[in-house]
Amino acid sequence: MSIWSVARRLAHCVAAALVFTASMAHAASSQFCDRAQPLSASQQDRVLRFTAVVQDALSATGSDAVLISRSGLDLSRFHIRYSHTAIAWKDASGAWSARQLYYACDEGRPRLYDQGLAGFVMGIDDTALGYVSIVRLPDAAARALRNAALDTPRALRLLGARYSANAYPFSLRYQNCNQWVMELLAAAWGDLADGDDLRGRAQQWLRAAPYRPEPVDVGSHALIFASSFVPLLHLDDHPEEDRYGLKLRVSLPSTVETFVHQQQPASERVELCHDTHQVVVHSGWTAVADGCRAGAGDRTVPLD
Repeated sequence: MSIWSVARRLAHCVAAALVFTASMAHAASSQFCDRAQPLSASQQDRVLRFTAVVQDALSATGSDAVLISRSGLDLSRFHIRYSHTAIAWKDASGAWSARQLYYACDEGRPRLYDQGLAGFVMGIDDTALGYVSIVRLPDAAARALRNAALDTPRALRLLGARYSANAYPFSLRYQNCNQWVMELLAAAWGDLADGDDLRGRAQQWLRAAPYRPEPVDVGSHALIFASSFVPLLHLDDHPEEDRYGLKLRVSLPSTVETFVHQQQPASERVELCHDTHQVVVHSGWTAVADGCRAGAGDRTVPLD
């Protein structure tokens, strides 16, 4: 299987949970695991050139472990830009990889996966408009996170047995990719020892921190209805008042970054995006303009 097809199969995390409607739920459930069409030569070239700019931004952090997020399916109707977060780390040769949770469709279960930077960026669904966010952590916090992420037995201990794209952050029943990152942060910064109850202790630490993800306004009962017959959606872990209020608390890249900024105020963020003509590099905790439009102080790199 090529790097392109692997990357496309790993593209979606929370995104799938939010694009379902009752009328298309079966088709969407199948599409989640279907391979996308291969990219054209020009599309591959554009994404690889964007990846090179992301690589430069990672090197400029001066760190060997950062948080990295990418856009996925179009979630603008929910005011969500990013769907997938991972831990990016640099090895002794200087190569960057992303350690992440993904849903293994063939096995029907979540797995941990180390992916090269190009493959990670290739997971962006829209080759004409893509976004990547990088958060540089203070040295001690980055070192603790890198050690926790690369402590494979402990990282696997935090891997939930059952996947739900819209998993509730304070339940052990399911997990999504961003929630695994949150629990890894808890294990790293809470200095939590390995053990069978590690996920429970990580969630306790997050509650106390406190971690309070902003609810996603679902907006209709379509998702509630779809969850009863779509295998990647579940609501039985969410509090009743959240279900009835159509506001689900889910770990998203935005909630991960908000938590990190609160816990580590010295953290720094850079956002990169591309359209068909250029890359925009935007520094700071504000968002780059929709449509990848450069603003004051932003740097641009031509793709033409």
